Amino acid sequence: MRFLYLVLTALTLGILAGHFLEPNFGNAYEVMLYVLIFLIGVDLGLNFESGEIKKLGREALTLPMKTLAGSLFGGLAASLVLGINPKWGLAIGAGCGWYSLTGPLIAQYSAVYGAVGFLGNLFREIFTILLYPIASKRTDPKKAVSMGGATTMDTTLPIIRKFGGREVALVAFVHGFILTALVPFVVPLMLSL
Repeated sequence: MRFLYLVLTALTLGILAGHFLEPNFGNAYEVMLYVLIFLIGVDLGLNFESGEIKKLGREALTLPMKTLAGSLFGGLAASLVLGINPKWGLAIGAGCGWYSLTGPLIAQYSAVYGAVGFLGNLFREIFTILLYPIASKRTDPKKAVSMGGATTMDTTLPIIRKFGGREVALVAFVHGFILTALVPFVVPLMLSL
């Protein structure tokens, strides 16, 4: 629980610093993300034997498909409850947490739904950071990876590694990688409906 308070404190301090100081970091966040992915790759490489990677097999490949199906179902259900065209809900759900791609793709068709797609997928990442530590204790940590969607390859991977362990981190990386490869195709497909 202490870790959750640290994350919330860091988030709050970041919001306040951004609001009052207005720092201009340019593309530094992108460079830091690549450094983070590199360091996670080094950590995974040092801690895994090739037999462990092969052992993951089917589970590592089926989980992303289940996550995508669940995300699409959730988007469809939300669109029906809210009374909007299902293509918007499906496109937003197909983003699987990749807000920086989903928002602009949808915004080409509708600025309002582009903003909703951005925020909905951003909140998915934030909720994963906040709730994965709790979910990993109450359910199977590998299945809880699905809450992060495409973000499990990068931004939410350190949280998953800390609370799920190294085997779950490898599943999370493969999960995020597959979804990251699928999202650029699935979102436009949903928008074409």
